[in-house]
Amino acid sequence: MPSVLALETSCDESAVAIVQNRGGTLEVLASRIASQVEEHARWGGVVPEIASRRHVEALPSLIGCVLSEAECRVDQLDAVAATVAPGLAGALMVASVTGRTLAALHGRPFIGVHHLEGHLASVRLGNHAPDPPYLVLLVSGGHTELIRVGDHGSMQRLGRSHDDAAGEAFDKVARLLGLGYPGGPAIQQIAEGGDSTRFRLPKGRVSRPEGGFHPYDFSFSGLKTAMLRTVESLQEEMKDLPVQDLAASFEQVVADVLVERTMRCAMDHNLRNIVMVGGVAANQRLRHLMREEGIAQAVDVSIAPLAFCTDNAAMIGAAALGRLERQAIETSLKTGVSARWPLDQANALYGELPPF
Repeated sequence: MPSVLALETSCDESAVAIVQNRGGTLEVLASRIASQVEEHARWGGVVPEIASRRHVEALPSLIGCVLSEAECRVDQLDAVAATVAPGLAGALMVASVTGRTLAALHGRPFIGVHHLEGHLASVRLGNHAPDPPYLVLLVSGGHTELIRVGDHGSMQRLGRSHDDAAGEAFDKVARLLGLGYPGGPAIQQIAEGGDSTRFRLPKGRVSRPEGGFHPYDFSFSGLKTAMLRTVESLQEEMKDLPVQDLAASFEQVVADVLVERTMRCAMDHNLRNIVMVGGVAANQRLRHLMREEGIAQAVDVSIAPLAFCTDNAAMIGAAALGRLERQAIETSLKTGVSARWPLDQANALYGELPPF
């Protein structure tokens, strides 16, 4: 039963987990997360220098906690895994250096994991994960992408956002409405009592140079501008802002766009299984709408468990175990980290010569 110690510090969550493969079913033996949300909320977003410092402080105790909880030692595990790309470079370095050091000290293989591959693997931490091929909607604070996952772990991007990711749009609109950080949970909470049909907002589309629109791509800049103009207009009329209705209308149009384009992409590529992962996949309106549309279109919808939608180390462990299932691989201990690295080049992380 292969098992890995996994580390994740790509942004503002320090996370450690031990994940084991029990005959094809993944079991999280232990998982701990040290959140920095309250500290960064004062600044309205993540401050990279603060994030890196907090990772250095939190990681040693988190590692000790999960090893104790799982009742094992590093040298009893099959590998040590850590996120090495993409993310905040300084933050990534903390887990990468820690992971490589532990691997070298205990004679274990080191597996550098692409953060987005971790999100894609998070669906395996639930009770229902489809066999490939399937379509993944990866929707988070930094990414909004449609990815076809095929046999042998192949990944092909079919759609993407051309400006802000959906989660980033939630953060900016929450700030506009005077709500808290992070924006996703703040908007979801206040939108529960709002009228989602009160304000008509645009479903941004991306033009093609040859004419027409990209059928599966996303754009949220126009939506943010429409929200700003609506708020300014209401303020000029000396009215109190109907924050509940504004939040609900915004949340609804984002969910509509994500579901509509995901379903269209799945239908056009003859994919009858859809997977939804990432921090925004925790949004209840989006989860309900995706499942509802899946039933209507006879498409099987699998969504990452709520506990593993936002950044966590268990998903990094799941991705590492997936790599180990397919072949005996490891990442060079000389590897560095990369703030930007395309998902379709994730295989390069396991060559003899590190790509960065």
